[in-house]
Amino acid sequence: MPQPRQRQSPPGVTPKMTPRPDHGEESYRGCGRLTGKVAVITGGDSGIGRAVAIAYAREGADLVISYLDEHEDAEETGRWVRDAGRVCVLVPGDLADPAHCRSVVERAVTEFGRIDVLVSNAAFQMTRDSLQDIPDEEWDRTLAINLSAFFHLAKAAVPHMRLGSAIIASTSVNSDMPPPQLLPYNVTKAGIANMAGSLSQLLGPKGIRVNSVAPGPIWTPLIPATMPEEQVESFGSQVPLGRPGQPAELAAVYVLLASDEAGYVSGARIAVTGGQPIL
Repeated sequence: MPQPRQRQSPPGVTPKMTPRPDHGEESYRGCGRLTGKVAVITGGDSGIGRAVAIAYAREGADLVISYLDEHEDAEETGRWVRDAGRVCVLVPGDLADPAHCRSVVERAVTEFGRIDVLVSNAAFQMTRDSLQDIPDEEWDRTLAINLSAFFHLAKAAVPHMRLGSAIIASTSVNSDMPPPQLLPYNVTKAGIANMAGSLSQLLGPKGIRVNSVAPGPIWTPLIPATMPEEQVESFGSQVPLGRPGQPAELAAVYVLLASDEAGYVSGARIAVTGGQPIL
């Protein structure tokens, strides 16, 4: 069924969403696939990032969660991680600043001495109906948060990653099928997919695997915070499964790519799109 019409201010928060997203709080069951690993997750306060954080913690990983300023959402994620018996370090700040990207990595190294998994997931978007409606500063900020932050995080993290470590980036079905109203976002998601492919080759000799996940329409705070209410109401209805995905429905893919079970998986882009093919 469609979501009710709703609107938030960016970046959006979970408690104001109707219905509340499912992050796997009551459903995800871990089995030790990430025991002893240290993971950095950006955008980990809500949405896909929260679902990944819950799954990683229940699989045995300690976490550093990067987020902008959604403190209530971040603390909720932290509680779920700690309830799983794992350490959770929350690091607020703006990833549009390269220095902050480096500080997130530095915090992880200070706390744990290394990084085993980097999940570059934080993203920004706005819906605009014409090219002239896109402010220059919005273009710059979208590229800085979505694309440049991935570069700065990876560059800072790699010296602290060991053989068998993994980098996972969140791209999008929009990288292949770009809706015109999300032009800057689409460009960044295509760039992320390309960068992950480049990094998988560049870092392969170091034994560091790099992959990306391409979600379709997933019900996260970004949607009511950045789309017109009529688009929110019909969000997800266009895919073959006929509904938006829940953040929890992506968690297992991120777990697989972070785990030693995916030791020969690098340079891949995994689609989680509700049936919309990426070929």
